Formats: sequence, structure tokens, C-alpha cells
Amino acid sequence: MRGLFLWLAAVATLLVPATASPQSMAACRAKPELLKIGSTLPVARKAMAERKHLRIIALGSSTTAGYGVSNPAYAYPMQLRIGLEKALPGIEIEVINRGIGGQDVEEMAARMRAEMMSHPPALVIWQTGTNAAMRHMPLDLFEQRLRDGIKLGQSLGADFVLMTLQYAPAVVALPDEEVYERIMARVATEVGAGLFRRYDIMRGWYDDGMPYAQFVQLDGLHLNDFGQKCIGRLLTRSILGALTGP
Repeated sequence: MRGLFLWLAAVATLLVPATASPQSMAACRAKPELLKIGSTLPVARKAMAERKHLRIIALGSSTTAGYGVSNPAYAYPMQLRIGLEKALPGIEIEVINRGIGGQDVEEMAARMRAEMMSHPPALVIWQTGTNAAMRHMPLDLFEQRLRDGIKLGQSLGADFVLMTLQYAPAVVALPDEEVYERIMARVATEVGAGLFRRYDIMRGWYDDGMPYAQFVQLDGLHLNDFGQKCIGRLLTRSILGALTGP
């Protein structure tokens, strides 16, 4: 009943979609503690210091691919590149988008080696968890594939930042989405990866009174222009904090 009620309430708020106007972007926010990823990103720091170059692979599903945005520049990987280029003059920034809609953690882990070998990155942003939760992937299998993927990527010489699930009606209606989110947080801590807490950031928007229509598309699942741009900007702040902090 909880899921059904939340879904119906969300649909009612999604009748009039919002756009990523300059006025609406003023609402892009997050509590400072949610932007701390818990890693100093040593490989990425070294690449910047020694080669003046930072290559990032954005590995993920439809969010990473930019599904449904009105302009490809609004997708979070492009927003990340734009933000890092502005903040890090003198450093060549390369963000390679490897988002494939519909994939879950198992499929992404299976292509991890090929993606990283073709363009060796200093940093991988791994956006995952939502499709696994929606398909009710066994929790132990989800955790194992997550660990295996990160360990493989780290052995190939990259830092990792996990991006957790989105807080959207179709996800919140699930009975156990927070369990997948907690597994990602625990795995990140145990294997020395960073964690970008997208689920908690977006829940903060909703709890503060921002309607779903401000950041979610009419399908109740995918981020709209505002959601993508804001997540990209906040991710940029998180990565910069890790790269330039003590």
C-alpha cells in the first residue's frame, strides 16, 4: 500500500513538467555533508599533477546516457566536464560517456575491462543500483558484482566513485530500494571507493518541498533537465572537493 500511495501521489505532481531554466537552477542544492564522497581520489590527483590530464569514464545506464534530456549538454557527464574545465584551468579534462540504457550492475561489470582498456581512466564514476533494485536482483549477487567490478577497475589503475540510486516515484515505490543503497555505501567504504549519495541528495530536495515535477520526468523514473544538470553540478562540487581538499 505504501508504494501504491506514493506512486499515485507522485503521478499527480508530475502532470506539469519543469524545465531547467536559470530560475529553477537556483534551487540546485545539497547539504554539505552529502557532497563528501569519502575518498581523496589519489590516482586522479596524480594524473593531474604529473600529466596535467584527467580522464574520467562515466559508466552507467540510462541516467548516464542522458535519456530524455532536451539537450545532450544537460546530461550529468557533460555537466561534470564543463564544471571541471572551468574550475581546473591548465588541466585537460576528458569525460567519456559509457552509459547504456537498461543495463544493471552485472552487465556493466561484465564490460568493465573492455571500457577501461580502450581508454584507461584515472577515475570511474559508476552509476548503478536502480535497475538491479527494480528487477529484484538478489542482494548477495548485487553486492558481489559490485565488489568484483570495483576491484577489477582498481586493479586496472583507476579511482572509483559509486553513484547511488535516484530518489524518484518508481524507485521509492519499491519495497527495498534503501537496502541496495546501503549495500553500495558499505561496499564503497570497504573497498576504498568514493560514494556520491544521489539518493539522499534527491530525497533532500523532496523533503524540503520540491515537487517531483521539478526534477523527474513524467515516467516517474528518469531525471529531467533540471535533475540531470543539478546532479552534474553537485557531482562536480563533490569531485572538486576530493581533488583539492587536504
